Amino acid sequence: MVHFLHPGHTPRNIVPPDAQKDALGCCVVQEEASPYTLVNICLNVLIANLEKLCSERPDGTLCLPEHWSFPQEVADRFLRVMTWQGKLTDRTASIFRGNQMKLKLVNIQKAKISTAAFIKAFCRHKLIELNATAVHADLPVPDIISGLCSNRWIQQNLQCLLLDSTSIPQNSRLLFFSQLTGLRILSVFNVCFHTEDLANVSQLPRLESLDISNTLVTDISALLTCKDRLKSLTMHYLKCLAMTKSQILAVIRELKCLLHLDISDHRQLKSDLAFHLLQQKDILPNVVSLDISGGNCITDEAVELFIRLRPAMQFVGLLATDAGSSDFFTTKQGLRVAGGASMSQISEALSRYRNRSCFVKEALHRLFTETFSMEVTMPAILKLQKNCLLSLTNSRILVDVPFDRFDAAKFVMRWLCKHENPKMQTMAVSVTSILALQLSPEQTAQLEELFMAVKELLAIVKQKTTENLDDVTFLFTLKALWNLTDGSPAACKHFIENQGLQIFIQVLETFSESAIQSKVLGLLNNIAEVRELSSKLVTEDVLKHINSLLCSREMEVSYFAAGIIAHLTSDRQLWISRDFQRRTLLQDLHATIQNWPSSSCKMTALVTYRSFKTFFPLLGNFSQPEVQLWALWAMYHVCSKNPSKYCKMLVEEEGLQLLCDIQEHSEATPKAQQIAASILDDFRMHFMNYQRPTLCQMPF
Repeated sequence: MVHFLHPGHTPRNIVPPDAQKDALGCCVVQEEASPYTLVNICLNVLIANLEKLCSERPDGTLCLPEHWSFPQEVADRFLRVMTWQGKLTDRTASIFRGNQMKLKLVNIQKAKISTAAFIKAFCRHKLIELNATAVHADLPVPDIISGLCSNRWIQQNLQCLLLDSTSIPQNSRLLFFSQLTGLRILSVFNVCFHTEDLANVSQLPRLESLDISNTLVTDISALLTCKDRLKSLTMHYLKCLAMTKSQILAVIRELKCLLHLDISDHRQLKSDLAFHLLQQKDILPNVVSLDISGGNCITDEAVELFIRLRPAMQFVGLLATDAGSSDFFTTKQGLRVAGGASMSQISEALSRYRNRSCFVKEALHRLFTETFSMEVTMPAILKLQKNCLLSLTNSRILVDVPFDRFDAAKFVMRWLCKHENPKMQTMAVSVTSILALQLSPEQTAQLEELFMAVKELLAIVKQKTTENLDDVTFLFTLKALWNLTDGSPAACKHFIENQGLQIFIQVLETFSESAIQSKVLGLLNNIAEVRELSSKLVTEDVLKHINSLLCSREMEVSYFAAGIIAHLTSDRQLWISRDFQRRTLLQDLHATIQNWPSSSCKMTALVTYRSFKTFFPLLGNFSQPEVQLWALWAMYHVCSKNPSKYCKMLVEEEGLQLLCDIQEHSEATPKAQQIAASILDDFRMHFMNYQRPTLCQMPF
């Protein structure tokens, strides 16, 4: 079971879940340990081989063999798995046209299919539920409704329709839901749904549950039409509502059948509607679930009094409010609370608010804080929204778990540039620093958000330096910039363009801690490796600081300073008018390396390289033995620390021949030949399967 990893904290012990602290933990452990069901295994194989198993119609769409037949429950699951895997397209959706499958519960969430394909594949079935959440714009809401209404059975029997985040063309106006007379549940969250549409929907004769969150509704008075049948009303973040609080409460007061009411709001709007609702004694007599998360002026006392007057209540949402810490919320039997005051409240919030980014961020805040004091892993917590844990600087997950790191990097960089509060900023730069090394240089260059991310990171460094504040965010930010520029000329260029050198000089002049100096110099090493940018480092200010740090007692600081000097001095074109200074730097470099301990010594900063290719020009520079010596020392250091990675890299990048050349070259210094021989000896010991007379006779 994966455990949390926080900076500066040792890994926590992994123990079986305590049923009192993590009641769901035992079930989760059992569930995670269980194999996939046979049905799912079969469906996955079928989907993976769909092209081979199906025949093709003249129009290019697929058709299942005629003799196949699926039970209805299996057919529904087959479609759901196809959709989840992103395999539902116009070409594949056509397999549902035939008589082999009869669908009832259709899930095409986020699918990219056209109106024509939707109507042909699904609107002939006897559907009782359709989940079209966030389908592609090729299938807009009016077309979905029109397609469903083309089937008289669906008109009378479709019970549940979910259209969250589904598009509506600009020229569309009224949505005609009135023909779907069997509809009991309708959700139009985040849809261009207007007051006139609400009036149309409110006339549905069986409507019991309605979600109009984040829509364009300005007046909810039409709900009075269905006041005797509406049991659930969700209107989170109803930002266009133009009614007064008393008018809104007057409507809600008439909805006496309501069992669930959600008037949660974005905390930044500072809405006090919930505050006024809690003061009403003659409202919502039968309510069992009330969500007021994000409401302003909410207190424990007001919520407690409201619940005591309605003892049947089973849930209350209090996230992003000032309520929830009272003992009442933990001792009240049968009451679930989505909030931020305890781990159980945070778990409830993560479970309920999966599609509400403002609340997910708030819950992650609280979870991040809570996990600092956790001593054991809680499997039920880990199961909730596993992807969100990526935002908790969990390096174990970010490095080891397979997922699309490119998309994650884009998301986190956009998040970083939104100028969130300090805690969110810390998490963003931490995740960026880890993900940066998981991307290839080509992927990094393709990030549209890269320029703004580098600019934002440098702004953080500048602010922290001005404030003389070397906190964890500052250190994460330096590391993020270092990792982003590693092997990425594009990121290095953005760094230079955003006055990065001037900011980093200020950092060196402000802080003397080796942990900061090594990160600064590590980044400057990345700049020095880019030939078209290295000239930017040949200035009096930069060289003064690098030369002074060359003599640092801290091994990693001296090492990185030496690396910058080696790369810069290897290019004679940079020193046409200052050759004396170049020769002085080379002398200092040689003297420093001679005083270093063995290449297998330990450094505080972990030195890693994506490639040895930037070393190869230095290895072949026999006219400047000091430069060659640093490259050899650096390669020997990492090869001795991680032979499985770097010995393999030597073979793949054809670097062994260069080492053999140094070992045999008449102009190579004895020290260089000694280190080259040591690297080759380590290589020979690591790859004992190479039985050759001499290593240098191997075909490279």
